[in-house]
Amino acid sequence: MRLGIFTIAVVSALAATECVSQDYHPTFQPGDYKAPPAAPANEVLVLGTPHLSGLPAQFAPTQLEPVIDRLAGWQPDAIAIEAISGLQCDRMRRQPDRFASALEFYCFDPTVHADALGLDVSEANGEAERILSDWPTDPTPAQRRRLAAVFLAAGEPVSATVQWLRIPETDRREGDGITAEMVAELGRRTTSRNENELIGAALAVRLNLDRVWSVDDQSFDVPTGDLEAYGRALTAAWDNPASAQRRATDARLHAGLEEADGLLNLYRTLNAPEQAELNFRSDWGAALTEPSPEAYGRRYVAYWETRNLRMVANIREVLGRQPGTRLLAIVGASHKAYYEAYLDQMHDVVLTDAGVVLE
Repeated sequence: MRLGIFTIAVVSALAATECVSQDYHPTFQPGDYKAPPAAPANEVLVLGTPHLSGLPAQFAPTQLEPVIDRLAGWQPDAIAIEAISGLQCDRMRRQPDRFASALEFYCFDPTVHADALGLDVSEANGEAERILSDWPTDPTPAQRRRLAAVFLAAGEPVSATVQWLRIPETDRREGDGITAEMVAELGRRTTSRNENELIGAALAVRLNLDRVWSVDDQSFDVPTGDLEAYGRALTAAWDNPASAQRRATDARLHAGLEEADGLLNLYRTLNAPEQAELNFRSDWGAALTEPSPEAYGRRYVAYWETRNLRMVANIREVLGRQPGTRLLAIVGASHKAYYEAYLDQMHDVVLTDAGVVLE
């Protein structure tokens, strides 16, 4: 009898604890306490973008002009892109067994450029910071060539592209640290179908900025188990009505790319407030209820939240360099809602509605 009473008491206590823990929410919300009005806050505009390399053949870079015009009108003084920094890739290269896949797919290899300058990645990043700390108002082509070379050695090819595009075409040549390999790399990037170059670098050039900030993160390192089973589980979870709705919308918008403001309308749709809920039901909401015993869906959500938290932390670090910064964050559209939710918790950040800017 005593054992029965004890067991009932323990079960009741555990049930009560579970109920309390599930209902508990902290009363302190950092986002409710913003910087004093007298101090200029950091303003952030999150632009959700399709990955331009995945758009159909009728996409042409000139279709981006209405988008870039509107973003330029907002006048950001810093631009963050979905790329992994040279410093983080360098750290990941020190553990190749853990990060082999991420290194292959997400990291630019600066080895040949770093060797040409006699600098390792860390040294090249320090050199870029040193150069920019004493940067003249009107740099010469030679100075820009040198900085472009240093950015390549630092593992920051999009910032190198910014410098390259700011040099008159007749001066885009070898010299001042720029090698033939660097000329070829920068030439490829100036014709890339990638939003980092076509929007990030192009906008930086128009606004007279000297670099962009790489804020992506692929350092998540929790084993997923059987990769084939993991993939099957997620594919099954993503087969749902919300995903079908997204595909239908994408198909309609892609078919209209060549119409007036066709690509602008695509950006307006991807950045509309209601898109966040649809994306969630299609992707992470479906993954959370994925029924595999291994909880593959929840492992995927852990990766997704961790990655976005670290990306936003990198943005927050950039904002700390110069309080009062107006920053444009260009990121794959699926990240947008998570970026905004996490950034809105920051004391010193206010958000700008991309939909208003894109009108």
